[in-house]
Amino acid sequence: MADIAIVDYGMGNLRSVSKALEHVAQGASISVTSDPDVVRRASRVVVPGQGAMPDCMRELDRLGLTDAVVDAAMCKPFLGICLGLQMLFDSSDEGNVKGLGIVTGKVRRFAATAAADAEQRFKVPHMGWNQVHQAVEHPMWKDIPQDARFYFVHSYYVETTHPEPLAAYTRYPFPFTCAVAKDNIFAVQFHPEKSQEAGLALLSNFARWQPAVSSDTPSRV
Repeated sequence: MADIAIVDYGMGNLRSVSKALEHVAQGASISVTSDPDVVRRASRVVVPGQGAMPDCMRELDRLGLTDAVVDAAMCKPFLGICLGLQMLFDSSDEGNVKGLGIVTGKVRRFAATAAADAEQRFKVPHMGWNQVHQAVEHPMWKDIPQDARFYFVHSYYVETTHPEPLAAYTRYPFPFTCAVAKDNIFAVQFHPEKSQEAGLALLSNFARWQPAVSSDTPSRV
């Protein structure tokens, strides 16, 4: 049984995520897998991803991974990265595709050119380093300073229906949700595997995180 399963549906920076986890969780069994049974048996699950949301949902279905990912999000430590965050929501403006519906809200697109003021414009995609402002205390933020910089690359952002799942936000140029926390789920828009010390600290925290997991089906937030 893998200690940590990294879900491979053909759309993630899998090698970088795996190598980063191997570095911070030495001795742990880490499996990059597209096998739903391996995902179900793993103690912890990471769902990375980059690319287009419609392709993401289609590949999850094609590989028979959708139910395994939903089950993992309900009952074990779960880390979503980039598309692994967006897929948790009800729907996306990208292709008008439905998500997994675990977190209520939508995935929105940045305006083609997001104007902060008359003198400064922000290009889309949002690419590069930006500050992450932690909105709540959480074990996943252990040893990570407030407003630490993480690496982003995305054209879409999540918009939660309710404030409860908000774990952090970033400004580009307006504040948008860049991390959500719900029970045993923690998911981020940025790429911790590309974010040097702060990213390694977050992955290390995930490898050791022991969230309380209810035997009941969690309610949506």
